[in-house]
Amino acid sequence: MATSVYRDPYGIPHLRADSVDELATLQGSNAAWDRAWQIELARLRAVGEVSGALGPDWLDWDVFARRARLADTAERCFARLDERTQRWIGAYVAGVNARLEDGARRAPEFAAIGLRPGHWPPWAPIAVFLAQHLLFANFPDKLWQAHVRDTLGSEVMTWFLTDNPHAAGSNAYGLLGRLTATGLPLIAGDPHRYLDLPGVYQQVRLACPDFDVVGLAFPGVPGVPHFGHAGSVAWAITNAMADYQDLFREELRRDRDDVWAREANGWSRCEVRIEQIPVRDDTVVRVKAIETRRGPVIIGGPGEPAYSLSTPTRVEADAGFRTLLPLLHARTAADVTAAFEHWVEPVNAVIAADEGGNVLRRLAGKVPIRPIENMQVPVPAWEP
Repeated sequence: MATSVYRDPYGIPHLRADSVDELATLQGSNAAWDRAWQIELARLRAVGEVSGALGPDWLDWDVFARRARLADTAERCFARLDERTQRWIGAYVAGVNARLEDGARRAPEFAAIGLRPGHWPPWAPIAVFLAQHLLFANFPDKLWQAHVRDTLGSEVMTWFLTDNPHAAGSNAYGLLGRLTATGLPLIAGDPHRYLDLPGVYQQVRLACPDFDVVGLAFPGVPGVPHFGHAGSVAWAITNAMADYQDLFREELRRDRDDVWAREANGWSRCEVRIEQIPVRDDTVVRVKAIETRRGPVIIGGPGEPAYSLSTPTRVEADAGFRTLLPLLHARTAADVTAAFEHWVEPVNAVIAADEGGNVLRRLAGKVPIRPIENMQVPVPAWEP
């Protein structure tokens, strides 16, 4: 099949192929060539292996990633995808693996630390996306609010909110055609991203007989999930500021090699897995990854304060990646909002407009239904 890569005067790659999957391979290859260090570091973060490359300073993150079961969650999500989406993501990963060694030779960071890039499994893009967004949500705020409550009292908790409920929000605009000079709609969105070097997004054009889209890709993830223009339609997202993570205070006890969690009606055996993290100083750190019925224990363990984290992605083994391929095929604003029917997290405010003059907004993602206290602080796992 014929493929081509053209880089415009701004360095933006324009990728063309004869089929959707061939284009996915080309996008993965381009990401590996342009952003080899960025995407390989992202993979290492997702699987909890950064300290093996960069040293003990990264061990805390690796322990957290292993305990949060990021890689395992990504693998479960990939296994539950439909065959078409699996094949498309697999094509992207094949492109990454084919070009990553070449890209690494262009990136001075690899030579500086004597690192060779590793092999990407098919589920790696999902893991990269999960690792990028795990701290993007609000479970750290709930730990902070609990600390404020326990130190100063519940009556002052609102003083220390990181997002004031009366002012929190994200900037998204949609203008109908009758309000613009061209007579066509305009949209704009602010994604609330941290400043990274290189940036978390990568401008790209993806063209094949099925679609022609220009937008912002996540290096390491196929498609253009957040901002795109497909000729007849455009879309953008902003952070919906939704609360979709739950923290639970766990009471754990050890019985020989087993770990048990206190429930409302007794005790249940936890899933326990021993993880081994190789560190650059030639040590190997053993981590006990514990999971209760609610989710992975990310802090503490038996005989000490412990907290488990529950997320829609882990609970349902669904990262929302069924959205990405239909989104590339969108021709109308309605197509865009329909594609986001399958989105999970982070919860996004999606805005779309098309050449027919339609401007649509959709809140996309999954939020658990639970009492108000769950939205403020970690709650006792043993209370009904």
